[in-house]
Amino acid sequence: MGKRARRRPKALIMGAGIGGMAAAATLRRVGVDVEIYERAGDLRPGGSALSLGANARVALRTLDLDLDVERRGRVYPALRLCTATGDPIRTVPFTRIGDRLGAQNVAIHRADLHQALVAAAGDPPVRLGATARRFEVTGDRVRVEFREGQTAEGDLLIGADGFHSAVRRQVAGPERPREPGYVCWLATVGLRHPRIRDGYAAHYWGRGQRFGLVQLDGDQVYWWGTLNMTPAAARGWSGGKADIERAYAGWAEEVRAAVTSTPESAIISVPARDRPFLERWGHGPVTLLGDAAHPMLPSLAQGAALTIEDAVVLAHCLRDAVDLPQALRRYEAARRERTRWMVREAYSLSRVEQWAHPIADLTRRLYLRWLPDRLLDRRNEIALTFPGCPASAVTPQ
Repeated sequence: MGKRARRRPKALIMGAGIGGMAAAATLRRVGVDVEIYERAGDLRPGGSALSLGANARVALRTLDLDLDVERRGRVYPALRLCTATGDPIRTVPFTRIGDRLGAQNVAIHRADLHQALVAAAGDPPVRLGATARRFEVTGDRVRVEFREGQTAEGDLLIGADGFHSAVRRQVAGPERPREPGYVCWLATVGLRHPRIRDGYAAHYWGRGQRFGLVQLDGDQVYWWGTLNMTPAAARGWSGGKADIERAYAGWAEEVRAAVTSTPESAIISVPARDRPFLERWGHGPVTLLGDAAHPMLPSLAQGAALTIEDAVVLAHCLRDAVDLPQALRRYEAARRERTRWMVREAYSLSRVEQWAHPIADLTRRLYLRWLPDRLLDRRNEIALTFPGCPASAVTPQ
């Protein structure tokens, strides 16, 4: 008699955002069936645009996945660092790093990246309006209970349910977020401006506030702004567009044009926050991924890229795995050092970026202007280099 085929494992994925869809796309690539559960009532992702680093694109290639992001978004060859009034501090080139790594950084709308991941996952089964309440491990199976009354069972549970992850809450217990004390505004708007062309990307630095402008496909522009305030004020910010316009009065003309051109309803406000790094992401057939595992401040623009890295490494570790919990622990061990470093670096950089004292602001500008290129390139290359997968994960067991 022939050898009986082994049953395909089934993963329950909590969350249908970037993390959940990345997990679905990569896991199905290695023979794991998926069911996705999303607490929202539709699949439209919230948020604006984002940066997808070269590291995510290189990681996906290890599974022969290509999301065609250069067509869906726009490569940005460099990042201009400017004062609040638009005077140049320095330009950080990314093309030469991308050439060395084999992929360039891309600015892309979150909805377009999400759509690409849904397609790569083969339009996976998604149950909407399903809010995870708790999970229970029995033997080699895991069962999830939902607030709406239904349950689901599988061989694996992947918590990709974001900053407020219900899976993380059960794994880690009660936690308090870290709130450095500033608000973030995000928006995408159609805007033509003579300075915003050819993959324009710039950060403008003031005292206790910043602004970013990134050109997307066509005339679409992604912008974000920050402003220091108490954590409570950032959490409950209820101002309007006029308040943001006042915050950037006197800034570079293109900064003011971006805010003025944006309908108030298109501006998203979120408090800056992360969590202390979590060393243990799960037990048994349960693990975490993306913001559920390692939420970080946006200063490195690596949130989406790290999430995709997680999904790729997870898939490699589960490929042909006999012992699923052991494969999850191998995934966690492979990701721990890199994600810990990213969370720490993003937090430290965020503090410097939001300095408000005039002397601190001057020190920051001088440091940025005179920092040797090789040191800046090296720091960026560490973030943009996919470290790969454990050797045991890429060879079938």
